[in-house]
Amino acid sequence: MINTFIGNLGHMMTIVAFVSALVAAFAYYQYYKANELEKKSWQRFSRIAFYIHGVSSVLIAFSLFEIIYNHRFEYFYAYSHSSKALPVHYMISSFWEGQEGAFILWIFWNVILGVILIHTNKLWEAPVMIVFALVQAFLVSMIMGVVIGDLKIGSSPFILLRDATPAPIFEINPDFVPEDGTGLNPLLQNIWMVIHPPTLFLGYASTLVPFAFLIGGLALKRYSEWIRPALPWAIFSAMILGMGILMGAYWAYVTLNFGGYWNWDPVENAVYVPWLILVAAVHTMITFKKSSTALKTSIVLVILSFILVLYATFLVRSGVLGDASVHSFTDLGLSGQLLIYMLFFTAVALFFTIRAWKHIPTSEREASVYSREFWIFIGATTLGLMGFQVILPTSIPAFNALIESFGGISNMAPPADQIEFYTKFQLWFGIALALLTAVGQFFWWQKMDKKALKDALLTPYIVSVVASALIIVAAKVYDWKYMIIVVAGTFTVVANAVILSRLLKKSTFKLAGGSLAHIGLGMMLIGIMFSSGYSETISINMSGLTYSNSWEDELNKEHVLLWINKPTQMKDYTVIYRGRQKKVVGVPEYVPAKILESTGNVNEAIALEDYKDFFKKGDVVDIVLEENDYFKIDYFQNEVLKFSLAPMSQFNQGMGGLISSPDSKIYLNKDLYTYVAAMNDYEDPEWKDDEFYEASPGEQFHIADFVTYFDGAEVLQEVEGYVLQEGDVAVRANLRVLDYDVEKKLTPTFIIRNNQVGKLPVVDNELGIKVTLDNIVPEENKFVFKVNRYQKDYVVMKAIVKPYINLLWLGSIITLMGFTVAIYRRFDEFKKMRDKGME
Repeated sequence: MINTFIGNLGHMMTIVAFVSALVAAFAYYQYYKANELEKKSWQRFSRIAFYIHGVSSVLIAFSLFEIIYNHRFEYFYAYSHSSKALPVHYMISSFWEGQEGAFILWIFWNVILGVILIHTNKLWEAPVMIVFALVQAFLVSMIMGVVIGDLKIGSSPFILLRDATPAPIFEINPDFVPEDGTGLNPLLQNIWMVIHPPTLFLGYASTLVPFAFLIGGLALKRYSEWIRPALPWAIFSAMILGMGILMGAYWAYVTLNFGGYWNWDPVENAVYVPWLILVAAVHTMITFKKSSTALKTSIVLVILSFILVLYATFLVRSGVLGDASVHSFTDLGLSGQLLIYMLFFTAVALFFTIRAWKHIPTSEREASVYSREFWIFIGATTLGLMGFQVILPTSIPAFNALIESFGGISNMAPPADQIEFYTKFQLWFGIALALLTAVGQFFWWQKMDKKALKDALLTPYIVSVVASALIIVAAKVYDWKYMIIVVAGTFTVVANAVILSRLLKKSTFKLAGGSLAHIGLGMMLIGIMFSSGYSETISINMSGLTYSNSWEDELNKEHVLLWINKPTQMKDYTVIYRGRQKKVVGVPEYVPAKILESTGNVNEAIALEDYKDFFKKGDVVDIVLEENDYFKIDYFQNEVLKFSLAPMSQFNQGMGGLISSPDSKIYLNKDLYTYVAAMNDYEDPEWKDDEFYEASPGEQFHIADFVTYFDGAEVLQEVEGYVLQEGDVAVRANLRVLDYDVEKKLTPTFIIRNNQVGKLPVVDNELGIKVTLDNIVPEENKFVFKVNRYQKDYVVMKAIVKPYINLLWLGSIITLMGFTVAIYRRFDEFKKMRDKGME
């Protein structure tokens, strides 16, 4: 039965949210313009309108999740992004897998931020909330799904499947509801995809706050006062957006199988660039607070950071990137709306900035090379150039589309090797940034001249050179570019550590944010250099086999074929593939797939054997995403098992074949990163011709290539899964098949009923054999076994050693700690001024 109520509720709340956002914008404008007698009533009305907007926005999110959670596949969104197999946490991921869900998430975060601002920034409430309400109106319009003639406004997540898909079934039965949905993209079935998108969208949403304060400041002609309330939010936004980017990098590392964490994909670039600009804005805003310079630069950078977030949204969700990105969405007809959204706020920002430009205070003092202002300016310029170098090539598809829309032809193409193209530039920018953060910190905390600078840098310089030399020699860093990175990164860490120690001796920890963030930056730089530049593939193909003609020669050389149970040497390790496993609900370890048999129900299996103390033979167990196989790989050294890994793969026809996720052994100084690139498919085996073997009880013989012992036969009183009748004779042969160090028991059964013979073969998918007790010759005491062969189970695997990658993750954490300390400090400053009635 189709449930239309929840969809209608979502539709209605979308309309209410849109209208209430416009009403709130109008009311806040009246509040901003009202005289003192009317202000209170307009403030109350404005807040009520925004609260109504907030409640309706939350109900939109509730309606969509209710549709997903209750498997209402009559709705196109649930059918397209969810399935009954998904556990709850992946249902949450499917909420924002689609464009409409992502916009709802963005709307939700803006509501939260708006409510916080209403109750913390009363002096700035009216102008700031005008901007907020207008942004919300634009965002809600993206999910309205209203069609007026040829005009489409938004794409609704509450549309029914029968209205979205012209399938013939709906002509026969308009109330048809599919049994299941198409499911969540396998690559998003990862815990990081539950927390990475909300973090990233909170970062997106939070860029609106400093932008709104800036517009409010320009409108109120408080050209510099907006800095104080906006600064903690700008730092918060930079931290959250940076955290979202790092979560995405870690997701790529643990989920995708390209062996890295950053691929310079256009969508990655589209998020990276506004973050760079936002970090530059934070530094220039801090400079203004310290010395009343760089105000105009701060205004430009804050505007750019917000507009670039809108531009990133346009690139990703308009479909303009097409095949240029693995992340890009298809065009839902929203590209025009997105463009209007971006151009509207660009025009608003330009209008207020141009109008106020000549009134914005500037410092007439010339910045000396020995001044902090000079070094901050150089640093902000470097960050700007980094962003400029990335965003221009990333925008090539958008430029092409623009030219073609005017009837022109453009042959520009994005870089063929995007990793090499971007890295060769960003590498040197990173080095420059590291050196600037090392030297600039000394200017920040004390006045400098030539002699003072020389004295301050002497000790960090000597320590850095010695430490760098030790690292270069110990790690065998012979590439001159990487040597420079080591020196720059080490110098950054040492110099900022010196500043940090001085700050902690003289003052409180809340001043340490900048030093901590810059120490983390230096560690990240070194970690990126080692993990990317000195990765070593240890899965070298020594067999001379070509695994796949579609693979390049390098891929065939850098993967190793592992037959099940067969030891294979892989550099310092002896590696053995032990078979496929499943995740079972309530079991804290992987369970061998061979002891589980599907019941036909989603994610449900029956146990064929007892498994430790977790379940008994015959128990029905719940599997976590039954389509996923985990391949147990044992690593030995000197015949001692050191550890086991379980990389995951699933064959997904809709995604074009095998989808693989890696597993890693994490050491303090390296990761051993593995993933499965190919596997045996025994779902529908094509058995080879019959082979016959004769054996007497107690004899040893060979089945295929396996040593086999015939331990004898026994007459059975009952046969599992088969009903014996009176007079039936059932004989079971007991075979032991040796596969290297593993012994398998096979028990084919022979049944005689009314002079007719029935044969119950045994199939072992891992060995790739089917054994049938074909005949019994009692006068010769011989048993005849028929054997059919198939491909023995195997995986083709790649293993990479990634040295010192944990420096990258540890540096990321320290950088985020630095941002957190800086947020606390700046918000504390704002709060004290606000409590004095100055904000």
